[in-house]
Amino acid sequence: MEEERELKMVEGGEIFYGLDFYVLPEGCIAAVVSYTSPRDACRFSSISRIFKSASDSDAVWENFLPSDYRLILSRSDGALSLSKKQLFMHLADNPLLIDDGALSFSIEKSTGKKSYIISAKNLSIVWADTPRYWTWHSDPKSRFSEVAELVTVCWLEIKGKIETSLLSPNTDYVAYLVFRMERDAYGFYSPAEVTLLTAEGKPVTEKFYWESQERYQIVPRRVGIFNQFRAPMSRTQSTTQGEVDQAKLPKQRSDGWHEIKIGEFSTGRDDNEEVEMEVLDVKGGNWKGGLVVEGIEIRPKIAME
Repeated sequence: MEEERELKMVEGGEIFYGLDFYVLPEGCIAAVVSYTSPRDACRFSSISRIFKSASDSDAVWENFLPSDYRLILSRSDGALSLSKKQLFMHLADNPLLIDDGALSFSIEKSTGKKSYIISAKNLSIVWADTPRYWTWHSDPKSRFSEVAELVTVCWLEIKGKIETSLLSPNTDYVAYLVFRMERDAYGFYSPAEVTLLTAEGKPVTEKFYWESQERYQIVPRRVGIFNQFRAPMSRTQSTTQGEVDQAKLPKQRSDGWHEIKIGEFSTGRDDNEEVEMEVLDVKGGNWKGGLVVEGIEIRPKIAME
């Protein structure tokens, strides 16, 4: 005879008919939660004591961490003695320097997808090794030991690349240049270009402006590239309004830097391709300086972006 189903009220106010889900072994609950998402697991932990124990377990958060997280941790200098949930949250909130500071690694908190920032030292910057054009120094706002500061150039070219095998599979990614402008920056009044190239597609190039404020025009004095002064010049003096409307503008980041979107790409299931990113500011031949580059970030695309 079929048992009579009873209405049951359990801890947390939930109502179930029939089998009480709470009598399941904790391991079974953990197995179910591990197929959800980090965000859902955090929500489940507030339901009841047994759900919290299951949702906070290493079995659940091991599944949310990247499959190669142990290898990534081995590429850093420090050791982390944390539970899997604590490790997940730590990597989401505290980027980890790996490969002797060449890369910064973190994970996106809502999904566990991998993110990287390629340090300025690991980028290809034209004339970066020439002190009269670029200088290298520490910066209290940077995660890296050094950033690149532009002294003055008329040909600004920055390139970076990353292997898709380093990234999370089946994921949409966005690449950004991470930078800031010093207060005395000058010469950035013309639109520059960003290009992203994948192995499968044609290069995608877009225009952008370094700032949304006034630009400065370099007006040379008698002799030498360093004998210059800066004269205010609004953007519309050098470009049409149509160009201004179509160009992208940088955004302020929560870490105090700015970013400009370079482009988007997607990873497949077992990709091992190279993605190239380029920032180019050469048109007009004007001299410019005061740009500080931290690196290029490659992070998962999320709905709000």
